[in-house]
Amino acid sequence: MAATSVLVVDDSALMRRAIKGILEEAGGFEVHTARNGADALDQLDRVQPDVVTLDVNMPEMDGLTCLAKIMADRPTPVVMVSSLTEANALVTLEALELGAVDYVAKPGGTVSLNMSDVATEIAGKVRAAAGARIGRARGLSARMKKAVPAPEPVRASRAQQTDLVLIGSSTGGPALLGELLPLLPATLSAPVVVAQHIPASFTATLARRLDETCQLRVHEVDRIMTVRPGSIYLGRGSNDVVVARRTDGLIVKSVPAGAEYRWHPSVDRLVASARRHIPDDRLVCALLTGMGDDGAAEMSLVREGGGRTIAEAEETAVVWGMPGELARRGGATEVLPSYAIAERLAEWVR
Repeated sequence: MAATSVLVVDDSALMRRAIKGILEEAGGFEVHTARNGADALDQLDRVQPDVVTLDVNMPEMDGLTCLAKIMADRPTPVVMVSSLTEANALVTLEALELGAVDYVAKPGGTVSLNMSDVATEIAGKVRAAAGARIGRARGLSARMKKAVPAPEPVRASRAQQTDLVLIGSSTGGPALLGELLPLLPATLSAPVVVAQHIPASFTATLARRLDETCQLRVHEVDRIMTVRPGSIYLGRGSNDVVVARRTDGLIVKSVPAGAEYRWHPSVDRLVASARRHIPDDRLVCALLTGMGDDGAAEMSLVREGGGRTIAEAEETAVVWGMPGELARRGGATEVLPSYAIAERLAEWVR
């Protein structure tokens, strides 16, 4: 099997050497380096990388400008590796909206990590990015405006009440959520809870950006909150988000990340907590783009119990790990492209 070609772009020679060393030690990578965005663009056609790791704050041409040009001229999976993406969530989200697949916090400055702490993460995310579908999950709103066939109407034999909608996503998720959630109508009769794998420092900014564009109110779950229709609850990053019940109704709360779960906020833990308080046939779930299998086991149990589940289709998922596993387990009521998911959720949640 041919090695994955990676172009490491960073203005720090020390950081270039460190990331190159991590990838070479991990094995399976052919690594090239560039000292800034302009240098990266000069090398792009010659190197033809499978993946680019890209710093944000660089002289001559910054990472966001370089990213935009890469996406326009030669779309390539990009993983942002920068202290700025950790310190400034807004910049990170802008990079993801421009087409970056994922992000890794670079040690240094105020980040209390060293390279050994992030070595596994960098290698894993670069490897996953090599198989990402660039551009296929972007521009969902534009797709909706085109003559795209709507999903076939659901022929339900009986009415099903929905108490809660649960959505899980990971790699590629923030950009997709920014396109999908605004399509949910203000009249949606069930609250929505989202577990997006993301660091804690990014969640509040993502929630604010979504709240500006969604017809439903968007809240970061940073405390115990009573869930109400007309709202979307975004689990706080790095922790887990769970559903519980009190005398006055359902609540969501942020809890410390469970060691038995690999990714956080854990989709499986969210769905399992909801199933303890709500019958399966009153749950609606959607599993979106992301590497791994988080959410597939519990959502499969929801479908077995009479609930309804959606797996994002391979044709639009940036990484078809999580939704692909749900489909392979037979746990998806429907497998739909990203541009059809909001319509189906609204149809189910009458």
